[in-house]
Amino acid sequence: MSGLLPERGPQRVLAASNFVYTVGSGLYLTAGVLFFTEAVRLPAGQVGLGLGIAGVAALAVGVAAGHLADRVGARGVYVGTLLAQAVATAAFVLADSFWLFVVAVSAATGAKAAGLAARSPLIREFGGDRPQRFRAYLRSVTNVGVSLGALLAGWTVQEGTVSAYQIMVVGNAVAFAAAAAIVFLLPPVPPLPATGAPRWLALRDRPYLLLTALDGVMAIQFKVLTVAIPLWLVRSTAAPRWLVAGTMLVSTVIVVAFQVPASRSITSPAAGGRAYRRAGLAFLVSCGLVATAAGVPSWAATTLLLGAVVVHTVGEMWHAGGGFEVSFALAPQHATGQYLGVFGLGMGLAEAFGPALLIGLCIGWGRPGWFAVGAMFLLTGLATPAAVRWATARAPAPVTLQASSLA
Repeated sequence: MSGLLPERGPQRVLAASNFVYTVGSGLYLTAGVLFFTEAVRLPAGQVGLGLGIAGVAALAVGVAAGHLADRVGARGVYVGTLLAQAVATAAFVLADSFWLFVVAVSAATGAKAAGLAARSPLIREFGGDRPQRFRAYLRSVTNVGVSLGALLAGWTVQEGTVSAYQIMVVGNAVAFAAAAAIVFLLPPVPPLPATGAPRWLALRDRPYLLLTALDGVMAIQFKVLTVAIPLWLVRSTAAPRWLVAGTMLVSTVIVVAFQVPASRSITSPAAGGRAYRRAGLAFLVSCGLVATAAGVPSWAATTLLLGAVVVHTVGEMWHAGGGFEVSFALAPQHATGQYLGVFGLGMGLAEAFGPALLIGLCIGWGRPGWFAVGAMFLLTGLATPAAVRWATARAPAPVTLQASSLA
């Protein structure tokens, strides 16, 4: 087991907190959309719209949280975001109307975006010589947790009762609170002193902003597994309902086993750009397989969907590895939280527009919509290497820290 664990100390604490957090996340990622459509009885279109509103509301939160983590200390800010996410998630059980759903999911999505940004300085501080590699390791840990959560969510979906869905939501909230408690075991990270650089340097870095936008389009792929495939499987295919959890489990097991090896060769921003290109092609193939799963016998639909998930997950690992590399390598050390908060805007864009886009195209339009989504991923992947070259050429120069004052 020692070979599977990070170094003793802060890395293990971060990994343990991440594991507990993602067990809860696995519950929601697998069956969250079904909770709102089948237990709360909201129409799928309203769920997509609400998730979009939440994503828009959360867009600026990550940048502010990342800057705050740089300036007052990342540990306390990160703990606060986890506790806020726990409270907001628990409020899902009270969201019995569209606008209550929007308020609760907006608060949870904003806290999640803030947490991702606030955690970035912790990863850089405790991640060793190559925090990108430790970030890839954390993603493997994430998928161990998600796989366990997915198994529990499989029971929830199979039961299909309001009580089962509510238990799932409460379990998710408890996991977030427990993750916050574990983070307190980390040593405090001192605030970074002021620099002579502009306060919002990342928002002035146009190449980095372009990469953020491209990553945002590509990050819609995360919603394919958690939004589009569950709805497509239940409504348009003859595959068994338990396969909703099965597809998530297959994906997470693959990431657990291969995310670190898949990221090992991505050791430069240029390699990260090429990884995006490969990912776009994989997503196109996967979307085509999902589209063909409708209108065929149960065994064929099951085979096609599982094959699509395998191909999609390979692309997901390339996308994640490329994102880890370009986001960290092109972020100056004195503004890690701010830059990673800006890069998180890409995920925010995916949270904001991805569910509604996928529901409208893949569920509303049907098979042609799946191919349109696949083409979108392919074109984004093809454009990314050129954007990486521009960002590398225009990367900001290192800034000397001034210990005399704080920003």
